[in-house]
Order: sequence, then C-alpha cells, then structure tokens
Amino acid sequence: MSQDSFTFQPVDAAQLKIGLVAASYNPELTTQLLETTSQSLIEQGLLLENLVATRVPGSFEVPVVVNEMALSGEFQAVIALGVVIAGDTSHHELIGQTTAQSLLNISTSTRTPIINGILVVNHLQQAKDRITGSQARGPEFAQAALHMASLKQSWKHS
Repeated sequence: MSQDSFTFQPVDAAQLKIGLVAASYNPELTTQLLETTSQSLIEQGLLLENLVATRVPGSFEVPVVVNEMALSGEFQAVIALGVVIAGDTSHHELIGQTTAQSLLNISTSTRTPIINGILVVNHLQQAKDRITGSQARGPEFAQAALHMASLKQSWKHS
C-alpha cells in the first residue's frame, strides 16, 4: 500500500448521502476504521442524517450490501470497509482480490462511486498504522467518497 496521500478541494457535502458498509471481523480494528471514516465525513460537512452505516460479518460479505446500497439510488457514494490480516495461508489475498473486483464491478454497473476501504495487510501493526497511525486511511476514504459523490452530482446521462 502506498504511503502517499492526496488532497482534493473541499466539496459541499451537506446535500450528499453516503453509505458505509463495514465488516465486523477483527472488531476492534474495523470499529476504529468505521469511526475514523465516519468522523472525517462529518468534519468535512456531511450531515449526520445523510450517513448510513451498516455492519456485515466479514469483508467477503461487504460487496453484497454495497451492491444493494448502490442499486437503491439513494447514495451518491458508498464506502466499503474491512480489515483482512494475513495468516498461514493465502486466504487474505483471495479476499482482497475478489472483494476489490466485486466493488469495481458494482461501481461501474450501478454508476455509483464505491470507495474500496478494505485493508489487506501482512500483520497487525500494519493494520493499526493504517487505521489510527501515521498512515490512517479512514480520512482519505472519506475525502475520496465526498469528491466522487460531488462528481456524480455533475454527471449527465441522456
């Protein structure tokens, strides 16, 4: 994962509605990731009533609910959150690859921006660094969602 970050110009988030789907597996980590992402959305102007967060069992289940949110037409963007830590097998790679592909497919088929915030890491410290440490990704996921949601508002389709 890159250690680079980005900054977009602020957007008017008051009229946007953002969905969050967070895995429950690795609960201490995913709860912190959900909280930092949600807090960042609010700090950037999203109204609390326009933030809808849902929990699912694990990262593999995240795309199912993301798809439902995207199909509903209610959300200008949806953020998928999860934490997958490597173990003794390559299962973490399978989860990372399949969820990433699923989220991209959902985004393009529904024309709804989906932010892939499923962190796939090699060990616990990498996860902590990317959730509350120097590489915290929650605020970046929030900023990307607001930027893409704002762009979606400007899309015109005949």
